[in-house]
Amino acid sequence: MTTIFTKIIEKQIPADILYEDEKVLAFKDINPQAPVHFLVIPKKEIATTNDISEQDDALVGYMHRVAAKVASDLGVAQQGFRTVMNCNEHGGQTVYHIHLHVLAGKPLGWPPYTDVLKLE
Repeated sequence: MTTIFTKIIEKQIPADILYEDEKVLAFKDINPQAPVHFLVIPKKEIATTNDISEQDDALVGYMHRVAAKVASDLGVAQQGFRTVMNCNEHGGQTVYHIHLHVLAGKPLGWPPYTDVLKLE
């Protein structure tokens, strides 16, 4: 399935790229939710967290290592950052190609969304 991320990987759509190698791409989020907000995506197409296989374990771990490297490069690693991977509609996923959100640059509260506390 072709997504906007596939088009970014293939350079059909521009992105503010922060890091790239043969496995992953990291770029600034176009709708930042924090002063620093970037995404780390695998070049392998994996639709959701539910679709990550045992063969993808190293790749997903590598995504987190790249997130830490880019956070360090941007000067926010020591103060701290949050990583989030949404899954499916109720999890807030809007692009069905896994992606790790990395948010930093200000104190981040917990829980991140107050509506998760409103249980029926």
